[in-house]
Amino acid sequence: MKTRREQRGASVPGTGWRRAAWVLLGLLGGMEGCASNPHVKVQRMENGLLRVEGPLAGPFPKLEELAANACELMTNEPGASNGIYGSEYCALYYYSPGQKAYFLSYLSDIKSSLDTETKNCELPRSVEDALHPDHIVLGGIHTHPHNRRFSRRDLGITTTWSPTRFADKSTGQVFDRNLLMFFRERTGECRAYAYNNFSRHVSALREGEWVPIAKVTNDSGDLEMFEGKDWLP
Repeated sequence: MKTRREQRGASVPGTGWRRAAWVLLGLLGGMEGCASNPHVKVQRMENGLLRVEGPLAGPFPKLEELAANACELMTNEPGASNGIYGSEYCALYYYSPGQKAYFLSYLSDIKSSLDTETKNCELPRSVEDALHPDHIVLGGIHTHPHNRRFSRRDLGITTTWSPTRFADKSTGQVFDRNLLMFFRERTGECRAYAYNNFSRHVSALREGEWVPIAKVTNDSGDLEMFEGKDWLP
């Protein structure tokens, strides 16, 4: 049985996490600590999962505004838009019922694997934000340095967060979990995409609104584009 705090999307502090040191990681996403990037503040917990500080940005009244601003911020991080030579950054986005606003966490650049053939980062699972103790973690964010499309792994069932739809018991507000992905074009435009874990729709942020462009068709993460839609407008 999950506690109320777990059901709302925030992790329950354990007795050991206070002993864990904050790890400020380097530009290449290595496993050694480094204070070279002030936007990277991530911690490996005793349960093996990652926790990030927050907030890095916010408040935002709408998810669309958070996505537009976070896209600009995260794709401007060192190496985030360097094509095949670039690296990924991960973060969480969350909501404060008291503030009625969305926030972006600090970043992680810890790799989810040592595979040098693919770009990857390990998604944090909780946020430490003393300013907003009522926060609800809604989903993850990651950048792609060389590809504007979600990978099959991004869309597969093994990376889906459960529950995919839930209600905040204090307000009754219903939330869907989304995985956001950002990519910066060589011409400078920042592309923001969302995968709704509940509806399994993929949407693109266009002129401040989410536009559905595709649907995931199976647990392996295969995608079917909607008629007349593509990754670019």
